[in-house]
Formats: sequence, structure tokens, C-alpha cells
Amino acid sequence: MTAQKGRDLLLKIDDGGTFVTVAGLRSKRLAFNAETVDITDAESAGRWRELLGGAGVQRASLTGAGIFKDQASDAMVRAAFFSSAILGWQVLVPDFGMISGPFQVTALEYSGEHDGEVRFELALESAGALTFGAL
Repeated sequence: MTAQKGRDLLLKIDDGGTFVTVAGLRSKRLAFNAETVDITDAESAGRWRELLGGAGVQRASLTGAGIFKDQASDAMVRAAFFSSAILGWQVLVPDFGMISGPFQVTALEYSGEHDGEVRFELALESAGALTFGAL
């Protein structure tokens, strides 16, 4: 994958079958994690840890920060947070692909200075199986 512009990484929320780009985001981060299942016992070779392949919990986390633009996507994110809804989301990574699946908004923060813009930060956690598709 060659170098890409950060603004080309897009976060989209499902609006009843149509995915809408979350407006105003200046930074986005997607992280994948997998927990391990330790099966080490007294007979493990050289007392080295052994892991059980294919076990454990996988998850993805999304974070973003940007400026408040008071657009439809802002209202959708707020509504998803306050209702604890699990909605469909997409993350488009240029020259890589698209990750799609259910996420829950787990944090939503607003901030601002008296001489600056209103900013927001959001965090999402995966709430089911994710799919990957090439672009």
C-alpha cells in the first residue's frame, strides 16, 4: 500500500440502508485486537507459554475527532449514543478495503474554547462479526 491522504480514510454510519459519511472528522483510528487463550501446563515444552489458536475474542475499536458541523450525521451519532443503539458502520481505507459491521458508540465528547470552534470526539466498539471487502 502506498502513502495515502489521511482525509481519504472515511467513517460512515448506516442511515436506513444508505451509508452517510460522518461530517467534520479530522482524525480517525481503527484498531483490531484479539485476546489469547493460554493453555500452558506443567508439560509445556521448556515452560514456554502455549496458546490455543482460533480461540479468544476478537474486537475492533474506532475513534475519531473533529469539528462540530451540526449536520445530519452529527444528529445520527448523538441519537445512536443516547439510545445505546448498535448500528451498521463502514470504514473505508484507501487502497486497502472496506470494513463493515455493527458498532456501538461508547463515548461522545464535545469541547470548545471561547475563541475557537466546537470539537467532538467519539469512540465505537464492535458489536458483532465484521466483514472486509476490497475496494
